[in-house]
Amino acid sequence: MTEAEDRKPQSDEAKSAFVPPDGMEPAVEDESQTTSEFALPAGLDVPPPAEAEGSAFSTPRTYSAQDAPPAFTPATGIPAVSLSKDAPWQDRMRTMLRMPVTERPAPEPVHKEDESGPAVPRVLDLTLRIGELLLAGGEGAEDVEAAMFAVCRSYGLDRCEPTVTFTQLSISHQPSLVDDPVTASRTVRRRGTDYTRLGAVYRLVADLSDPETANSPEDAYRRLAEIRRNRHPYPGWGLTAAAGLLAGAASVLVGGDALVFVAAALGAMLGDRLAWLCAGRGLPEFYQFTVAAMPPAAIGVALTVAHVDVNASAVITGGLFALLPGRALVAGVQDGLTGFYITAAARLLEVMYFFVGIVVGVLLVLYFGVKLGAQLNPDAALNISERPLLQIAASMLLSLTFAILLQQERSTVLAVTLNGGVAWSVYGAMHYAGGISPVASTAVAAGLVGLFGQLLSRYRFASALPYTTAAIGPLLPGSATYFGLLSIAQNEVDKGLVSLTKAAALAMAIAIGVNLGSEISRLFLRVPGGSAGGRRAAKRTRGY
Repeated sequence: MTEAEDRKPQSDEAKSAFVPPDGMEPAVEDESQTTSEFALPAGLDVPPPAEAEGSAFSTPRTYSAQDAPPAFTPATGIPAVSLSKDAPWQDRMRTMLRMPVTERPAPEPVHKEDESGPAVPRVLDLTLRIGELLLAGGEGAEDVEAAMFAVCRSYGLDRCEPTVTFTQLSISHQPSLVDDPVTASRTVRRRGTDYTRLGAVYRLVADLSDPETANSPEDAYRRLAEIRRNRHPYPGWGLTAAAGLLAGAASVLVGGDALVFVAAALGAMLGDRLAWLCAGRGLPEFYQFTVAAMPPAAIGVALTVAHVDVNASAVITGGLFALLPGRALVAGVQDGLTGFYITAAARLLEVMYFFVGIVVGVLLVLYFGVKLGAQLNPDAALNISERPLLQIAASMLLSLTFAILLQQERSTVLAVTLNGGVAWSVYGAMHYAGGISPVASTAVAAGLVGLFGQLLSRYRFASALPYTTAAIGPLLPGSATYFGLLSIAQNEVDKGLVSLTKAAALAMAIAIGVNLGSEISRLFLRVPGGSAGGRRAAKRTRGY
């Protein structure tokens, strides 16, 4: 470089703050030099650790097993969980579902044909098929989860999480913290009322949960196929006759005589046959309920137009009793009370659609009946005669026929018939003799139904539905529903809405009473759980 060039003004890059000044030699950069601000400064000598900490789960350098305090122990202590084998599997599995995953005890060793045990996907598929039958039969979501959990643990699968919604079942199994989870799901597309099949599935789950019995997945699949192939215990004509007797018995409860009994029975049987015809044609259940509600209302209107001395309101009310969806209502409220809000909302929406279908069918007939000059009096609801012995007999007949419609096992029919008679006796004693409001009387009677049903189910190690659903038949709000519809048909909308609101209050009282009675039975009876903390609350609640 010449002297002239050295005197030339330098460029902007040469004047950068990162350029070393004149007279200082630039430092030689090493490619392996650490440039992060977390690097140790030069001159600081720190001895390397004895053992490198490879992960966040490794033991710290300052930890000493001899001087370690009792850490990781809650201030209240670790609750001791004791799951007694003598308790029903429903209580044991429900207790485990309601406790945190980290506190669940590991499953006991199971009988295995080889060291590898059954294939996980096969066990999960068996679990989903069992849960599908229970959910399609009307079982509550929590009880379905408990059954699925019991099947998985019976084959030694820990860390299983079943999930149940109204139409979807899924289950996930994670072998360990480092293995990928295995998830399977199944959709419930068809629903049917068959409590005989429901009881058979419960017996299958009970046998699988028995630690002294070795049941391979092949044996369980074979029994499950037999359950699906079993015929209904009652023929079709028997179900139609049961629907007629149910309507006749319900008409006697609201003040009907022998002629009303026959008329209500004929209307209900005709409606049942029309509903079967619509079902065979593939029509949705909404239209089936609409068509089934028309014949009883038409017979009642025809008797009034013909000036026959008969209580037409009792005829129509009796026909409605056979159609009210009490089973779906109880299941929906039970799911809501136990924390399954999505399933509860879906069930209650289904109940609303069925109820709207009944309303449409009855309103069409009542509207044309009023146009033809039928003198239907809504105030007739206040003139129900008190006949205790006859009404108790009618309530027992109603529960008996309701049990047949639900396809219950013959061994459970007598118990549910007596339970229905007790329910109506309590309701009549509180409402007619004691003067207590019908809503409170219905809630107490339904609570006793739930209590006795839970006791009977625990005695037989079966589901509580066959002992409770038919027994609430005499308590269903058939008369309040009819008189509300009649008032609306006569352009008395305000009066009709009041009566329909009363019907809704009675229906909620039935559902809450049944669930409360079941919970009371579990509260005072011996329930598997810990000595600390007592019985746990329902799923997804705070446990207050």
